[in-house]
Amino acid sequence: MTLTRPAALLVLVALAALIPLLGPSTALQGTGEASVPGAGGIALLRAVLFAALCVPIGELFVNRLARSVPGAERATGRPAVPRSWSPPAAVAGFFAALGLASVVATGNLVPDGLSDIDVGGLYASRDGKLALLEVNAFLVAGLCAVSRRPATQLWPLAAVVVAEALRAHPAIEHTPLTGSGLTLVHLTCAALWAGGLLHALRTLRLWHGRHGTEEGAALLGLYARVAAVLLAAITATGVWSSLRRMPPETVLEQLTATAYGRALLAKVLLVAAVAALALWAQQRLRRAADPLTACAPARAEVVALGLVVAVSGLLTALPLPIRW
Repeated sequence: MTLTRPAALLVLVALAALIPLLGPSTALQGTGEASVPGAGGIALLRAVLFAALCVPIGELFVNRLARSVPGAERATGRPAVPRSWSPPAAVAGFFAALGLASVVATGNLVPDGLSDIDVGGLYASRDGKLALLEVNAFLVAGLCAVSRRPATQLWPLAAVVVAEALRAHPAIEHTPLTGSGLTLVHLTCAALWAGGLLHALRTLRLWHGRHGTEEGAALLGLYARVAAVLLAAITATGVWSSLRRMPPETVLEQLTATAYGRALLAKVLLVAAVAALALWAQQRLRRAADPLTACAPARAEVVALGLVVAVSGLLTALPLPIRW
């Protein structure tokens, strides 16, 4: 008996959740590094937060592309788009951000109860203020998503991206603004790529039978051209960020000897697989008799991108490598 799409999706989400939950203990094994308390839960919350960013940003991006596809308009003058997943994504992001804020409020420890959480203390630290900003931003994004102007959710989502970029590079770090800038570009491009492909495939499924093959192929082609630029930006910022934390002469050793390096290596391999699937899909889009056969490798690409998001959440919960 084959799984239905919703059931298959739930299975994939459950499997992806195992990466941040079990990843810290696996990556730290044999390294001699100390584990952060509650690392698995923190990694899972961070992965959920990243996914909650990807979904609405991808929807806004692809809906804009769809408006430029000739012949895709309905009688309303707008192209048909699938039901938005932005509201539930905002809810998930809100609770993930709330959970992370509770950890910050207890001194970066997992709280045993509500009495351990010092909400007022959040206003006294930089990390606390950024955590509160993310909680409020997801709340506003959810309200915007269900309003008559869902495109306005772009602004609170941008605030979350900025807060994440600043959080990842504290003031004590060497040239923190450079690191924040790299993270800002990296996270934005990743959200556009992963969320955009997911929504593009959902849109193509809706368009099947309503429009000709030309419209679907045109939308996928528009996305593919932008995705190539996004991949280049993600690669450049990712390499630069890694070299800031692991000097060139120590990279090979730290990729296998440190937890952060091992997780980073896993992410690099996954991104390489994603790039190969993207290239396969692009070749089918250009050369196949039916361009929409490119959807098959594109679906595999979405699954791989989901794993990348999970590993990215894991990276944030691991101790940073030592600059030898």
